[in-house]
Amino acid sequence: MNDPISLFGLQTNLLELSSFVLSIITVVLNIRQLHWAWLFSILSSALYAVVFFDAKLYGDMGLQFVFIGVSIWGWLLWLRGDGQSAALPVTRLNNHDRWQALAACLLAFVALAGFLKYCTDTDVPYADGLLTAGSLLGQVLLSRKKIENWHVWIIVDVLYVALYIYKGLTLTAVLYGIFVLMAIMGLRAWSKTCPQ
Repeated sequence: MNDPISLFGLQTNLLELSSFVLSIITVVLNIRQLHWAWLFSILSSALYAVVFFDAKLYGDMGLQFVFIGVSIWGWLLWLRGDGQSAALPVTRLNNHDRWQALAACLLAFVALAGFLKYCTDTDVPYADGLLTAGSLLGQVLLSRKKIENWHVWIIVDVLYVALYIYKGLTLTAVLYGIFVLMAIMGLRAWSKTCPQ
C-alpha cells in the first residue's frame, strides 16, 4: 500500500491516493450539508494519519485522530439539529466568539509548535503547529455549521499546499489546492442559507 506509484506524473502511493479520494468526497458532501460527509471524514482521517506519520508530520498525524473525534461529534450535531429545528442551521460567530476562537487557535499553536520542536524530529515544527491549530479551529467551526469555517479552511489550505510541496507530498498538495477552490464554493453555497 506504500509502494510508490506515478499518477499523471506525480509520485504517490495507494494509501495517499485513497486518502485523497475520500477527502474530496468529504468536502463535496460538506458543501451540500449532507451528514454522510462525517463518515468519509473519519475514513480519510484514519488513512491520512498513516501518510503523515510516514512524512514525519506528527502534528498533522495527531490532528487526524482529533478529526475522527470531532467528526463523530459533528455527525451527531448535524443529525440532531440545534434543538429548535430538525437540522442544524448555518450561522455566524458573534464578535466575542470570533475573539475566543482566535485566542484558542493561538494558544494551540504555541503549545503544538513547542511540543513538535522539542519532542519530535520534525523539521517544520512551526508550520506544522500553526496549520494543525488552524485545522482544529476549522473543524470545530464546521461541526457547529459556522460559516467562518470556510474562511479558516481557505487560509489553512493555501498554506498547506506550500508545506506539502516542501515535504514531497505532491498529490496531497494538489488535494489542498482543490480544497481551496472547494472552500470558496462552500462559502458561497453556505452564504445563501446563512442569515446576515
